[in-house]
Amino acid sequence: MYKPENILPLVEEYQTILNENNTTSKETIVNALVRECEWSTPAAEHLHRLVKDNGAFMLRNALALSIALRVEDGELGF
Repeated sequence: MYKPENILPLVEEYQTILNENNTTSKETIVNALVRECEWSTPAAEHLHRLVKDNGAFMLRNALALSIALRVEDGELGF
């Protein structure tokens, strides 16, 4: 199960990827997630859309609730 203290290394990994690609373009970010993080293209696109649609406030609360409910992998199957 996910442990909350694991979030910082993941944030740092994504920050590094964004800095290396020097962009905020959806296409470049999705391609980097596929190439460097082994996301599938549909999952990377969905992740990007979640971020753009919801932002950190909502996603932080969704993370906390998913941990409390012990939901590690959601129903969409990514």
